[in-house]
Amino acid sequence: MATLTMPVITEAHKRLDRLVGTWKGDERLYPSPFDPQGGNAIGRVQNRRALDGFAVVQDYEQERNGKIKFRGHGVFRFDGEDGSYTLHWFDSLGLPPSEFRGRFEGDVLTLTNAGPQGITRAVFELHGNRGYTYRMQVSPDGTNWFPFMDGDYTREE
Repeated sequence: MATLTMPVITEAHKRLDRLVGTWKGDERLYPSPFDPQGGNAIGRVQNRRALDGFAVVQDYEQERNGKIKFRGHGVFRFDGEDGSYTLHWFDSLGLPPSEFRGRFEGDVLTLTNAGPQGITRAVFELHGNRGYTYRMQVSPDGTNWFPFMDGDYTREE
């Protein structure tokens, strides 16, 4: 019988640790079929290590006009088999879960999902340990990208 080799936390796994913490930021939503007006919001993000460091779990909420209008839950992980990072995303829109996949280039983690709503790209641009910029973009064809939302977040803890 073959011996199972236990996985170990690598530097690639540890790159996700920069997301860990409590964050708050100002967000801008661009007009879209989901929100024809667009507008401003406040985003709150709680990211924590999970599964002995093999994942980072995210809980997100978006406040508009003093009320929580949207919630999301994500699980980030490093896939050692193909060297990519994944984000499994669930949210209060009631759509099926999404899997985003991508890579770090320097301090920028770019993850992409192709689904029934089109192609979505999530970009996390890390600024040291105190902040990051998030951009969500959509595309009908993977070539022409349009902004869906962006935000600038600061670590609160």
